[in-house]
Amino acid sequence: MITRVPLSRRRLLQVLGTGALGGLLSARFSPKSFSRQERLTPKTNISDALKHPRTAASLPGRFPARVVRAYDERSLSSDRPDVSRVEAMLARSMLALTGASTVSAAWKMFVTADDVIGLKVNPVAGKMLATSPELVHVIIRQLEEAGIPRTNILIWDRREFELHEVGFTSDAFPGIRIVGTERKDENGSFRDAGGKLYSETMIDHEWFYWADVEEHYDEETLPYMVNEGKESYFSRICTRDVTKIINIPILKNAGSSVTLCLKNLAYGSITNTSRLHRPLWHETCAEVPAFPPLRDKVVLNIVDGIKGCYQGGPAANPEFIVAFNTLLVGTDPVAVDRVGYGIILRKRQEENVQKEENPKARIFMDLAANIGLGVAEERKIDVEHV
Repeated sequence: MITRVPLSRRRLLQVLGTGALGGLLSARFSPKSFSRQERLTPKTNISDALKHPRTAASLPGRFPARVVRAYDERSLSSDRPDVSRVEAMLARSMLALTGASTVSAAWKMFVTADDVIGLKVNPVAGKMLATSPELVHVIIRQLEEAGIPRTNILIWDRREFELHEVGFTSDAFPGIRIVGTERKDENGSFRDAGGKLYSETMIDHEWFYWADVEEHYDEETLPYMVNEGKESYFSRICTRDVTKIINIPILKNAGSSVTLCLKNLAYGSITNTSRLHRPLWHETCAEVPAFPPLRDKVVLNIVDGIKGCYQGGPAANPEFIVAFNTLLVGTDPVAVDRVGYGIILRKRQEENVQKEENPKARIFMDLAANIGLGVAEERKIDVEHV
């Protein structure tokens, strides 16, 4: 068992920042030793996840090892996505991925009018580098054109207040439910009159990621973690509220690695995550999406690469934010992550941030591939440019 010291809110932000993750990826692992045993990582309950029978919809989805990359050099205008161009990029991507004759027919391969669809965005880095509301508007419009009622769509992430801060509000998205696991009231308090965290009503104790590592949080930090102990509970949003999930991460680095599809799902869907960063970052990224509430509900990954970063991530550093003018679309989150990783790596090399590839940066993709979530070998991935 590994027991860790209490963590302050300030230290939490440091742990979640690029410095800590960069150190994690550069100092802990041997490039030739990727197995759990060789890396001496704590035990987890991944075997519980793998006991659940797979379904026809389980990851890697309908199109394993296939990724569509849409590019438009004019997709960014005055530092904001050009909605009409992004709409065209997504339409081309959906048609290319599915082979459907219309965009609506393409969407109907993944969702029906009876589904409750959760759009999993990423607001963690703030307005400068969040999933763009413009892209989310485009996705919602195409879903509605495919016959999905607006009332059956919600936008979600861990922290409801962060969603509001980057523009995901009821005013901007009328009729769309905006919801997070961790929440405050109108007075900015995390706790109700009885002292109970509002977030406790949003977690599902029947689904959890157990790991033999724990961390103790001070009173300021606990509301951002929800609970201590060895369990990280899944949000009720993904276990109960939605029937399908569309994953919309951002094209950005984390040290020499990336935080795209798998990271957005894993760390955005469970509580008590700080304890998992240093000893189990790779395992968490790979294993949490293998649990049925994610594995069997995520039908599509759409990486927002209109803007992204190649250094300084996962936080937002203006110096390293660039216009990639790109969307990556696929059902296979491992393959999409591998393609996005290549884009980030090439940019880091062009900017002399990194000379050679760091094989340790791809451990989580290899682990995810080993448990059946997708394809991590670049030579086996079919990338179509549109």
